[in-house]
Amino acid sequence: MADIQIAVEGENAVFATEELLAISGISGSYTTPDETEREATVATVATIVGIVGGTMAIAEQIRKWYLEYKQHKSGGTISKVLIVGKNGERLLLEGATAEQIQRILNG
Repeated sequence: MADIQIAVEGENAVFATEELLAISGISGSYTTPDETEREATVATVATIVGIVGGTMAIAEQIRKWYLEYKQHKSGGTISKVLIVGKNGERLLLEGATAEQIQRILNG
């Protein structure tokens, strides 16, 4: 499986990304691009190197994680999340369905 990248922007991008990578079945890491240190908005880029289990279950968990942060239920906010699949296909999570996320994960 090729790597899948997820870019997270918002005031709690680092914490949100750590929670994303803590989802059961996902393994990966993240970095904080240098240019975000000069901007008011924090951004991270997570790289998912492995998914264990069904991609639909993982897609549903990613969608739930995103909605919790957009609705401020997790104690912080994120403004934008972009998934880039192994084939280069991109998907903004704003309004995305679990099926659309699964398609990107499957690449």
